[in-house]
Amino acid sequence: MATVSVYNMEGKEVGSMDLNDAIFGVEVNEHLVHMAVVQQLANNRQGTQKAKTRSEVRGGGRKPWRQKGTGHARQGSTRAPQWTGGGVVFAPVPRDYSFKLNKKEKRAALKSALTSRVQENKFIVLDELKLDEIKTKKFAEVMNNLKVEKALVVLNDMDTNVIASAKNIPTVKTAQTNEMNVFDVLKYDTVVITKAAAEKIEEVYA
Repeated sequence: MATVSVYNMEGKEVGSMDLNDAIFGVEVNEHLVHMAVVQQLANNRQGTQKAKTRSEVRGGGRKPWRQKGTGHARQGSTRAPQWTGGGVVFAPVPRDYSFKLNKKEKRAALKSALTSRVQENKFIVLDELKLDEIKTKKFAEVMNNLKVEKALVVLNDMDTNVIASAKNIPTVKTAQTNEMNVFDVLKYDTVVITKAAAEKIEEVYA
């Protein structure tokens, strides 16, 4: 069972916490992690790209010149792909790029991502994260105290003061335990999580 230090908002170590190996100490499955990231990126695609084929471009109904005797190559339409203003060969059409992973695969991928962060010592547990007011400067001070720049901050509940304070920092993203995903865990260098949030994850995923 992995043991990590617990810090306060001043960046001082105030205790330790044992992490559940069933979540934070699994064998990292790189294939599932990759599939989870690809799925999230694919599901975010709009798929609205569109271009017209030769049958959809306006005009071009008349044969531009007779078949033989002009010295030109034979042409059937001014909207064929080789003409300026013609259609596009194999033009893209609106489509759905999304695909599904089953629940077990998603959970295994998230556990693998969290385990990798623990193994790399990029998993910081806070005893609590509370702000009396919405103040970006105060939140930035907490990140500086922890010596963290690019971080995913995981909260146990909807703390509007913390979420709003972090909103203007481009290298930080906040999420609740039910909003965590593999892409964000890997995208941000460090996972900063409250002790209550870590305990909730252990309850849900164990």
